[in-house]
Amino acid sequence: MYKKILIATDGSKFAKTAVSHGIELAQRVGAKVVVVTVTQGWSAYQMAEKIQKGAANPIPDYVASMKELAGQILDDAKKVAEAADVSCKVVHISNGHPAEGIIETADKETCDLIVMASHGRRGLNRMLLGSQTAEVLGFSKIPVLVLR
Repeated sequence: MYKKILIATDGSKFAKTAVSHGIELAQRVGAKVVVVTVTQGWSAYQMAEKIQKGAANPIPDYVASMKELAGQILDDAKKVAEAADVSCKVVHISNGHPAEGIIETADKETCDLIVMASHGRRGLNRMLLGSQTAEVLGFSKIPVLVLR
């Protein structure tokens, strides 16, 4: 059925459910998984706000914090896969558009299914939005399993 499943996550509660479900599906069908998280670039508004608060160059701090957050998100997913004895590769796309990063990773890794939550993180530190799920559904050439 499926040989390689891409699981998109932003570390939110909904995304963690999608990670668990995707890994369980992979375990049942004997598939490998690729877990991806995409960090969006910083908006000009966010940069201006940090500079107004006295940060001389806030970009390196942002990049470092997003790299750390992405690492934790991917480590958590890898632990779930290891516990289920499922082969797991993790990918962090930095400074990208989430839907594009998800679709490009699925293509590059030759995945035959994308698993993702219907909604993700909201607010300043968002990494994946509900609108991104709709965009993946609209542009993906492979099936997409959306979990609520």
